[in-house]
Amino acid sequence: MGRFLYGATATSVELDDRTLAHLRLVVMNKLRRGEPFMFDTKMGEGEGRRSFWLHPAVPLQFHFSGGRAPRLNRAWLDDLMVAASGPNGLTITPEPPEPSSALPEE
Repeated sequence: MGRFLYGATATSVELDDRTLAHLRLVVMNKLRRGEPFMFDTKMGEGEGRRSFWLHPAVPLQFHFSGGRAPRLNRAWLDDLMVAASGPNGLTITPEPPEPSSALPEE
């Protein structure tokens, strides 16, 4: 399990490395374009939800537990980018089946 850390107090959310790798690319692309957005996620079983306003001025980190970057699923990246650009912001959706040509590992 990896961790998404946000803000000066490093508020964190645990996510599996595969999900975290996809989240990292979506966040990187949105913020590179100067497009702040809302990210809403579950905090754990019975712990509720938390929403983060992602903005380039706020420090963030992606801490991966594994040594190798997971293989990326372009269809999932596309779904997550659409969600991040929508009126409700980004919520992690279930991963769709991988198309026959996945992105190479980083």
